Amino acid sequence: MNKSTNSDSRFVHKESRYERGIMWREVLILSLASGAAHGGFPYITPTQGQVWPIPREVKTTEKYFIMGPENFNFTIKAHTCDVLELALARYSAIIFSYPGGDKKKADHENWRNNDISADPLTGLDIVLTKECEKYPYLGMNEEYDIRVSSSNNVGTATLNSTSIWGILRGLETFSQILIPDPKPPTYVVNETIIKDGPRFPHRGLLIDTSRHYLPLLQILYTIDILAMNKMNVLHWHIVDSQSFPYVSEAFPELSGKGAYNQERLYAPEEIGQVIDYGRLNGVRVVPEFDTPGHTQSWGPGQPGFLTPCYSGDKPDGTFGPVDPTNEDNYDFLKEFFKEVAERFPDHYVHLGGDEVSFDCWKSNPQITDFMKKENITGDYGKLEEVYITKLLEIVSNLPTKNGYIIWQEVFDNGVKIAPDTVVQVWKGGWQDEMAKVTEGGFKTLLSSCWYLDYISYGADWRNYYSCDPFDFNGTSTQKELIQGGEACIWGEFVDKTNLIPRTWPRASAVAEKLWSPEELSKDANSAAPRIEEFRCKLVYRGYNVESLGPSFCMGDNI
Repeated sequence: MNKSTNSDSRFVHKESRYERGIMWREVLILSLASGAAHGGFPYITPTQGQVWPIPREVKTTEKYFIMGPENFNFTIKAHTCDVLELALARYSAIIFSYPGGDKKKADHENWRNNDISADPLTGLDIVLTKECEKYPYLGMNEEYDIRVSSSNNVGTATLNSTSIWGILRGLETFSQILIPDPKPPTYVVNETIIKDGPRFPHRGLLIDTSRHYLPLLQILYTIDILAMNKMNVLHWHIVDSQSFPYVSEAFPELSGKGAYNQERLYAPEEIGQVIDYGRLNGVRVVPEFDTPGHTQSWGPGQPGFLTPCYSGDKPDGTFGPVDPTNEDNYDFLKEFFKEVAERFPDHYVHLGGDEVSFDCWKSNPQITDFMKKENITGDYGKLEEVYITKLLEIVSNLPTKNGYIIWQEVFDNGVKIAPDTVVQVWKGGWQDEMAKVTEGGFKTLLSSCWYLDYISYGADWRNYYSCDPFDFNGTSTQKELIQGGEACIWGEFVDKTNLIPRTWPRASAVAEKLWSPEELSKDANSAAPRIEEFRCKLVYRGYNVESLGPSFCMGDNI
């Protein structure tokens, strides 16, 4: 082989690699469409005008209406309040800032080609039949109905509810049934009748502001998206061992010495902003102050609160859980939780009670002497029970008469708890635990299968969607005690940079499981196109939420 031939063969080889590259890209695109590549993740085409979470009852026809900003108005027909008026301003901005349809595709041409004439939709009448309540609460009425129909007054739709919270949920649904026309900011909307309400009363998300401080704006964004998912609880795990960012006016040294620094704090007025923003969105803000474990950040600002650990017969300079033998601690806790209950209006305070290590208690001679005196023979779970029992009595007897939520360990350890206690189940084997807790007659929340900080490759929202709080052996009476559940986004590896994208729309799968009827929220395959559409809606509204897989959002370069 001469040099020229050898040179030519090298060029042919390079050209073949280039051609194979083109062919492989074509094969990859085709395989994505068929679900054959990347673990079988198919391209998902988003639905148009479908609602997330799926409503209880929806009836539609092929008749449609045309709607645009120049002649559309919300009209309040009955009761009103600041929650409603601000919601209407908010949804006016949400609806008419939408980027519109995809001009390159003919997906909407069916609206122009059918033989049914299109009437204009010029308004939505808001009919709130009872006065507004001040704050959302467990068991509030969130039912509503929407009618977009030619049988209504010409050119108007109606949204009815007996509760301001139902009106908020209905406004979100109305915003989702609108389909952007190729000529933005115009919409088309089918003739539609919706009757809807939640399956469970408690539908929440836990955020953690101790491992990483979350700026106020990120918390408010989270409340926005909770409401768009028809979730109604922000479980604020506000402090933990790593830092104490909550500013107590009664005990300022807690944050003064226990926070990461004095720039990463939540002052009373900022906490008030979170609570009021939640109120305007129908979202309860439930604080958690977890004791006796997870309390290292409390120690610097409250001497004597934590148990000194011993090495041999001498303190080793480290500290363990709350010292249950120090009576001064209970006086402190009474004043502290009195302030917490006054600052947070929700009936419930989360008191934690999980993951208590007994090693430090075991090393401390004063703890040993106390246990002997109280006839507690080596069972440190009983010592924990002494502490928890006193704490629960303190909270139950505050002037505000608060109820409390606890992690499952408190129930498991046999602590006597009040009848309205809510037990949050988070460990493995949750089906057996739910059966035990409800058999004991206590309200229950599920979180075990909804830990969003556990990341897995692929569309892991499907795993969350496959988990149902009723999936345990129990009577109908037991299942009536299930209040719902919470997704949890713990903060070890979550801060302001990834809170929103890591949480959403993965938590949206949990939202539908907790809102929608069981028979309508079983099949992840049928849910996939709708959650894709909902994800696009969140992106259009300005939230940087994660992709769920191969797809794209119409009307924008996303």
